[in-house]
Amino acid sequence: MSKNKSINLTKKDICKEIQNISGLPILYIHTILDDLIDLLKHTIKYKKTNIKNFGSFKTLIKKERIGRNPKNKIIYKIKSRRSLSFTCSKYLVKKIEIITW
Repeated sequence: MSKNKSINLTKKDICKEIQNISGLPILYIHTILDDLIDLLKHTIKYKKTNIKNFGSFKTLIKKERIGRNPKNKIIYKIKSRRSLSFTCSKYLVKKIEIITW
């Protein structure tokens, strides 16, 4: 059995795909995509954001804790940090299941 390889999408790939579907100019699509990403950055930073039929983003605050390197057993302190959590919507999960089968 082969392992599932991950596919890395770039903004350029997304813009080309949207251009193939819509026929709009690539620079116009790139500008819209940049604006969308900026909007998501600002809204997700301060509160939970839900995009209907796509999913929800939430900022988590992780506390400071003690960590250990399993290779050399050195103990060190992991600083507190913010982390992003994404939960996929049930609608999108169903759409993905339909496509893969």
